[in-house]
Amino acid sequence: MVNHVLIITGNNSDAMLLKDVFGQAKGGSFDIAWVTRLSDGLQRLYTDDVDAILVDLSLSDSQGIATFDKLFAIAPQTAILVLGVEDSALLATEALERGAQGYLPREYFNNKLVPQSLNNTIERKKIEAALFIERNRAEITLNSISNAVICTDISSNITYMNITAEGMTRWQREEAHGHPIRTVMQIVNSETREPVINPIEWVLQRDEVMALTAGTILIRRDGSEAAIEDSAAPIHDVNGKIVGAVIVFHDITLAQAMVTKMAHLAQHDSLTNLPNRVLLHDRITQAIALAKRRGTQLALLFLDLDNFKHINDSLGHVVGDKLLQSVARRLCTCVRSSDTVSRLGGDEFVILVAQDRHEHDAALIAEKILAALAISHSIDEYDLHVTTSIGISTYPADGQDAETLIKNADIAMYHAKEKGRNNFRFFKDEMNIRIVERHAIETHLRDTLQRQEFELYYQPKVNLESGMINGAEALLRWRHPAWGMMLPDRFLQIAEDCGLIVTIGRWVLREACVQAKRWEEAGQKLGSVAINISAAELRCRDFADSVQAILDETGLEPSCLQLDIAESILMCDIESCITILRQLKNVGVLLAIDNFGAGSSSLNYLPQLPIDILKFAPSFVQNIGRSNEDGIIISTVISMGARLKKRVIAGGVEKQEQLAFLKRHHCEEGQGYFFCRPIVPEQLACLLVTSPCNKLKYQGINSASSGDRLIQY
Repeated sequence: MVNHVLIITGNNSDAMLLKDVFGQAKGGSFDIAWVTRLSDGLQRLYTDDVDAILVDLSLSDSQGIATFDKLFAIAPQTAILVLGVEDSALLATEALERGAQGYLPREYFNNKLVPQSLNNTIERKKIEAALFIERNRAEITLNSISNAVICTDISSNITYMNITAEGMTRWQREEAHGHPIRTVMQIVNSETREPVINPIEWVLQRDEVMALTAGTILIRRDGSEAAIEDSAAPIHDVNGKIVGAVIVFHDITLAQAMVTKMAHLAQHDSLTNLPNRVLLHDRITQAIALAKRRGTQLALLFLDLDNFKHINDSLGHVVGDKLLQSVARRLCTCVRSSDTVSRLGGDEFVILVAQDRHEHDAALIAEKILAALAISHSIDEYDLHVTTSIGISTYPADGQDAETLIKNADIAMYHAKEKGRNNFRFFKDEMNIRIVERHAIETHLRDTLQRQEFELYYQPKVNLESGMINGAEALLRWRHPAWGMMLPDRFLQIAEDCGLIVTIGRWVLREACVQAKRWEEAGQKLGSVAINISAAELRCRDFADSVQAILDETGLEPSCLQLDIAESILMCDIESCITILRQLKNVGVLLAIDNFGAGSSSLNYLPQLPIDILKFAPSFVQNIGRSNEDGIIISTVISMGARLKKRVIAGGVEKQEQLAFLKRHHCEEGQGYFFCRPIVPEQLACLLVTSPCNKLKYQGINSASSGDRLIQY
């Protein structure tokens, strides 16, 4: 390899001596260029590759140390040797301090060792340049990584820190340099808070890689803390002797927090922060194991909110979510700290009641929950009413594992809904039979309309003073080819749960309007036909429009259609219902509050409700003569209806004494088995034709069916 050497001197003799000695070097390893002025030398440096410069500091165009400075400014990575005589030694020393690689006195110009010495100087300079690049690369790399790096000598005193380490420890590298590692990097155990031996110290003692102990906390210079992890390793010289150590670590505080958060989210419901199905399953399993050892039992309460879907659909999911959060908070106040309240999803909650010895304990909690949820929830500008149906299973009687207990509590909950909602039921083995039946009904329901198996029966409404038929209530029946005639209480709740109730309700509305128009065209004056409206229908945004469309389609006058809405439905969200009722009133139909007085009271809202009729619950009528309080309620409702200019209808009239009481208190209309059972349209048509002045002969009936409503709440 040829080294390119630039000689800058105005002394011809010196130049010749140097060229001659380099020319004698073996292998012709030097290419010599000679210039006499600094300016020419600088020009060469701009255009040619030069490995070494031999310069006389006394030139015609530059003198003294300034000559060296100009060369060094342009070629700091090139080996520069100063040429001179003995009286220039001081000047040469100054040049060496500024970066010169050597000083060559004139008496050695013709020494044959000069080429070898210069060659070594050039190689050393190249190595230094390469080392500079490597060191710079390492520095950039270490300052670019997110890990903190600290190096120490054999005495564990700090020799290097990267930028991340400065940020982690809050020590500047200049300040930390020479300090013991334990001073700059104080670490303690996260649980005991006891000091931990730094891995650097272990490495220096054992000469092997060491990892940080799990749960290590770094105490920063400012007193703040960070959880850290990683390891330390020894540093060896060329002979394999340990000369120091390096520790690499990083902050895992956020990672630990994220792991903790993810673990929490994996086991908790994000909306209510209650345990979810995964954590509930684990706690049930643990509770079963504990109950088995102690000989105790535990209970599982499965809750489903009544009419929650109506609130969620009508007011939006934001309000619905806030209601669920309010329910969750109330449930937590109803149980002990040893119990678990969990949310499975939607509006379903499960409560694990552990360490119980009697079923009575679970019943008490269920009653407490029913009372707590009965109080209205103030959500934004709404006062919302929501109840719950609760199913209860117990260990060991109703299951030996979590899945079975949850399933059986769920089954019991459905029975609670079927028994009127807002109550609780304990699981019984025979309920499984009902679940199988329920599944079969749901399967057959989906094709019932296509198979035309639904029918409408009609029960007359009678003017109690005149005895005239002044209307009829349409009652749904399902004539199944294998099961026979089925009353609504067997299938309507299932239809609502599986999302078919709106479709069925629209069919009932259209069919009743078609039949009423048919009677009208036949000259059979009826007055109005009433149908019951479900909560799901009422919350449909297009319900009023659909009623108008069916009236237009069938040609029935709006005043001939009466819509009965249960009081409990209205009270779930009275503000939204008032808006819907006003829309229906604009259509022109008659509106009635059904089952008035049986549930949440709407008395405070009656003046605001655009309704025409109050139809109080049949239970009040059936208790006439047995309960003086019910008689007082009936007479009060009748009087109130008169003052508010609302018609009052008594449902469930079965006995002569009930009729007498109602007439005595001037109730306008009655309906029930005492007058007539629900009958097919043809039979009602015959009554309208054959009964003089449409008067109905009273028929004494001893019992009544509980399934004659489109929806029974």
